[in-house]
Amino acid sequence: MPARKSAGILLYRYTDGVLEVLIGHMGGPFWARRDAGAWSIPKGESMPGEELVDVARREFAEEMGSPAPAGELLPLGELRTSSSKLVTIWALQGDLDAAATRSNTFSVEWPPRSGRVQEYPEIDRSAWLPVEQAREKLVKGQAPFLDRLLAALAR
Repeated sequence: MPARKSAGILLYRYTDGVLEVLIGHMGGPFWARRDAGAWSIPKGESMPGEELVDVARREFAEEMGSPAPAGELLPLGELRTSSSKLVTIWALQGDLDAAATRSNTFSVEWPPRSGRVQEYPEIDRSAWLPVEQAREKLVKGQAPFLDRLLAALAR
């Protein structure tokens, strides 16, 4: 069976000379009381035959509630996560109001085995963070994309 694939966009900007990235806190009851390791680059799964760059743009819009700004996408490559999913990320320089995040939702039975299905946002909030602070908050498997961003911008 082929590996599941996800794609996303890591938005970045400079504020007073400091490189910041836009990441989102994962929504739902599992992540509600977590901070470190509970944030993600806006991304989502592809369907068979979909172009990954199209998936990245769609998922950014769905999870941030706004399309990605116009601009040139900088490929940061692909990584395999601990769940064997292949994640492809592009970086994009731009700005967006993090406080305006309005994510799409998902349904889950909560509490487990209660029979009650509830809706939660995929991303419950987003924030612009300096790279080193973002590294502490991102799920472990996505942190290497920050190193790739730093290397690409240094060229």
